[in-house]
Amino acid sequence: MWRLSGVAAVPWPTATSAQTHAKVRTIGLLMTTTRSAASHIAAAVVDGLRELGHTEGKNVLFEYRWAEGQRERLAELGAELVRHPVDVIVASSQAAALAAQRATKTIPIVMVNAADPVKAGLVASLARPGGNVTGLSQHLTPEIRAKQLQLLKEVLTKGARPLVVVLRSPTTTVELGEYETTGHALELRVQFIEVRTRDDLGRAFAAMARDHVDAVLVPGDTFLFTERQRVAELARERRLPGMYSLREYTEAGGLMSYSAPLTEQFRRAAVYVDKILRGASPATLPVESPTHYELVINLKTAKALGLTVPQSLLQRADEVIR
Repeated sequence: MWRLSGVAAVPWPTATSAQTHAKVRTIGLLMTTTRSAASHIAAAVVDGLRELGHTEGKNVLFEYRWAEGQRERLAELGAELVRHPVDVIVASSQAAALAAQRATKTIPIVMVNAADPVKAGLVASLARPGGNVTGLSQHLTPEIRAKQLQLLKEVLTKGARPLVVVLRSPTTTVELGEYETTGHALELRVQFIEVRTRDDLGRAFAAMARDHVDAVLVPGDTFLFTERQRVAELARERRLPGMYSLREYTEAGGLMSYSAPLTEQFRRAAVYVDKILRGASPATLPVESPTHYELVINLKTAKALGLTVPQSLLQRADEVIR
């Protein structure tokens, strides 16, 4: 389910479907991470559009640009899509949407997974974006942060104020103070460790083991998402329970995740693209936020960590990997 930011209905254009599909349209996908890390979410856009009548090679073409986890490449890749040109740009993150917006004020942009599009200047408001950008926002609210920390606390050995480390990279949008406030209310100590490179990950987990950290929390972050296999592997090696921002980490061997499914967001982005191709203006298409969050638990990882996941927690899980 999705929550609309505003209640006004968006009028559909009067052009006929035949007129809409007479031309082959080109969709640009500006992806922040690597093809291997995110091909499944790009495919969700393609699949969603096909279900809406837009078939690759028949009435739509796709142009992919992968930043390989290097945000500094987004500006040039966005400019490439504008020069191509494309009819719509799907931007896989807030950083990608900002790069696309700087490259064009006319080509419609559908953002996905944007942390705070109003504060970032992508839209005037969630209810009425007002420019050439609309799409999906996933702001990590205090309630979601609290839920992630509470679920993580439930699998920890009972003790006085467990220490949780939040991994942070230059692409992390959440500030330490936000986690500290939430953690304090749950009687958790929360610290940040910053990582910038793959080598930093090994050093960070070694430091956590040395400092007797009780658990790790991995927020939504382009660099960490790209390196999720390595992050989950290091957490297992250091026997650190982890709460992850996306189910992809749990599928890669992380202990548990609580998040809005990323593939659902990208499939929903296809609905925006479809409306724009049929004549709707992004300026009047309200930004949506997810209302469906899922808890995924990896019991194989729990066993490797020597953890017993409470039955009460397993019963609340949307999916258990065995």
